[in-house]
Amino acid sequence: MTFANVGTLDAVPGRRDELVAILARRSPELEQAGCLLYEVGVSEDSPDTVFVAELWTSASAHEASLGLESVQASIQEARPLLSGRMGGFSFDVVGSPLRD
Repeated sequence: MTFANVGTLDAVPGRRDELVAILARRSPELEQAGCLLYEVGVSEDSPDTVFVAELWTSASAHEASLGLESVQASIQEARPLLSGRMGGFSFDVVGSPLRD
């Protein structure tokens, strides 16, 4: 069953674009780990917030990806840019009008 993870990461004021650059960096390892979609976005209504929407082949694929060396390196690189405020939610996808 497809797994969705949607979250927000608040950056230290003025550092949002640096955080976006790290999160949006091309990562073939994510696809190999079962990531179907990883979209990074911003909103001028929330100038220090980064929005991330992920689709995975399963919740376990998402969890396992956190152990990848490249993911751990990105987390370490991003950590100084984070304010500590995060939010989000996860769910199992049960259907879509765009795909079978």
